[in-house]
Amino acid sequence: MHSIGFVVFPHFYLMGFAAVTAFEMANGVLEEPAYEVTILSENGGLVMSSAGIRVETQPFGDAIFDTVMFGSGVDIDLRSPALTDFVRRSLDTSRRIAAPCTGAFVLAEAGALDGRRATTHWRFANDLQRRFPKIAVEEDQIFIVDGPIWTSAGMTATIDMALAMIEKDHGQDVSRTVARKLVVYHRRAGGQSQFSTLLDLDPKSDRIQKAIDHANANLRNALTVEELADVAGLSPRQFSRAFSAETGQSPAKAVEHLRVEAARLMLEQGRLSLDVIADQVGLNDRERMRRAFLRTIGQPPQAVRRLSRETRGALGQPSGLVADDGNPVCPARGRAGERRLR
Repeated sequence: MHSIGFVVFPHFYLMGFAAVTAFEMANGVLEEPAYEVTILSENGGLVMSSAGIRVETQPFGDAIFDTVMFGSGVDIDLRSPALTDFVRRSLDTSRRIAAPCTGAFVLAEAGALDGRRATTHWRFANDLQRRFPKIAVEEDQIFIVDGPIWTSAGMTATIDMALAMIEKDHGQDVSRTVARKLVVYHRRAGGQSQFSTLLDLDPKSDRIQKAIDHANANLRNALTVEELADVAGLSPRQFSRAFSAETGQSPAKAVEHLRVEAARLMLEQGRLSLDVIADQVGLNDRERMRRAFLRTIGQPPQAVRRLSRETRGALGQPSGLVADDGNPVCPARGRAGERRLR
């Protein structure tokens, strides 16, 4: 059985309990008590959440847990000697430690993230990096696994992290079944962006929204202003003005962002070559895709793919390595099964 200590403190976010529900569902899928969760706090007793709901907790004590998860909350300045001591003790006694959202600040205060990669809610990433410069903060990630320490973005990213833990513990089939029971997408990749181009555009009128939906469903098309204007029922000039006014972006820039987002997802989750991905999202060739990635997210496609491989490796999953020509590459061998020289 995996024992989990879930740490809360005054004004914690209830959303963190979504991870607890994922572990509960895993017990049902496995038809055995695979996970046992204990809610902890510094002094035990009732602890008030940010929503005004109180939960009963146990004090830290001397219990040892397989996994310790530190909740997130309104306050990012939680300085408590007892909390810091518990973090450091858990580093020595637990198999893994996790901190979704602002819980990363709890680990950072104890020095647990020094010299490691970590993420948090995008809203607090700059604060985390400024206050703790020894951490390599990556704000545009769903979750990151660095050794025994797991950190995630905010809110629903807690579910992605919990599903990844279940997958590591009991396999992909169990994790997928739990995701279905939770009625969520199986699991967003750890390296996936916290941001969504579709949410960022947020048009005010149905006509512009219709054009955006058309573009997103037809990325392989040229997607000229004339084509999008026709979908919106406007002249090209009217469409360009209305689109920029409603979204703050030109049609060309928005389409490029949609293409990069689609390509990024394919890089993270698939085994297609760069050339095939570029063609499927309408970026035509790898050089154009590289330039679009640099303009949009500041790193080339190869870096995105490498980060995804590292995340899968940390989770104990097959790397899914591919050469640029699309042929699979296994860790011990080179292209087409040829042994790599060392």
